[in-house]
Amino acid sequence: MSAGILDADALMKAAEAETGVSDYGDPTLPERFRLFMQEFREAGLDGAGQEAAAWTCHEQLTTRLRFFEDRKRYPLDDEAIERPIIATGEPRSGTTLLHALLSVDPGGRALRFWELMYPSPPPGLAAPDDPRRARADEIWREMLRRIPKWLVNHPYNDMLGNGLPECERTWAFDFRAIGPIVWWRVPMKMQMVGLPPDPRAQYRLHRMALQLCQYARPPRHWVLKGFHSGRLEAMFETYPDAKLIWTHRDPVQVIASRIVMAGELDEGMSGHVDWKQTAATYLAQSRASIRAALESPFLDDPRVHHVRYSDFVADPVRVIRGFHDAYGLEFTPQFEDAMRGYLRDNRSDRHGRFEYSTDVIGEDPEALHAEFAPYRERFDLEIERRG
Repeated sequence: MSAGILDADALMKAAEAETGVSDYGDPTLPERFRLFMQEFREAGLDGAGQEAAAWTCHEQLTTRLRFFEDRKRYPLDDEAIERPIIATGEPRSGTTLLHALLSVDPGGRALRFWELMYPSPPPGLAAPDDPRRARADEIWREMLRRIPKWLVNHPYNDMLGNGLPECERTWAFDFRAIGPIVWWRVPMKMQMVGLPPDPRAQYRLHRMALQLCQYARPPRHWVLKGFHSGRLEAMFETYPDAKLIWTHRDPVQVIASRIVMAGELDEGMSGHVDWKQTAATYLAQSRASIRAALESPFLDDPRVHHVRYSDFVADPVRVIRGFHDAYGLEFTPQFEDAMRGYLRDNRSDRHGRFEYSTDVIGEDPEALHAEFAPYRERFDLEIERRG
């Protein structure tokens, strides 16, 4: 098959010509990008889809080149990333609300989408009217017009360019996953696993992104969120003084909710969804993730604080206060007021109620409850009885 518009080397040359630089910060990037482009060539995209893929690749390549050029222009390596607070857990286990509440701490700092979408020059040098903010808002409006159900299953996206990205967004230009936040224009389903991972390399990029976004700003601790449970060795190597707050929920509900959310995103991106295949994919991924969690040598690490989803949704402020108390972190009245204000002003159903049923899994829920009993017992989880 001819590479055509999806020729990896031609796309890299075009990005280098536009930026005037050629340092991607990783000698393995070109070969990985060639593998990445093979995924698009084999996806059967039509002409418009190929153009969307090529345009997005160009945007990510030029962003990466400017990102590494900024590391030569500014003393970003001097930025110390100390004592970050990191939320993690299975998808659909309350981690996004947890992150949102942690982010309103006046003493903390969270990443913003516009900063990672348009990171050059360093966001700390940006004026209040920097056009990157408005540009990111408009891109998010386009995304939500393309995938309207995204606001229902993930209402926090109404923050647009000022929203809170997951940590995985910091290595979007490393070409290891096809997720909706970057690849929404391309009419194909998400592919979050399968491409070659390298946790240590990914966390190096993560740290570089924090350094860039911290530059020229007053020191504050970072509050972050990502799906780190399968990469804790590399994460703690990168951030040995991190404190991790890990939410746990009945796996059957997690899986059902995850399948419906992923299916709705795939439908918005590609125009169709194979629900049977989607269920099989995310059931397999969840099984692997839960097994890895139980086998993690960091499960009882003193830097890890475990939280039950049921406790968190019942009283999120109390749970977050308990986390801060456990590590001697400052918990100010201003922080508590900000969290209560966020909860008051941001109902989870503000764009409609997200509906799902365990029927979508395609397997007997009772058999799954038995399968996941060791996980529930380890974290003292009750079976959630709902659809």
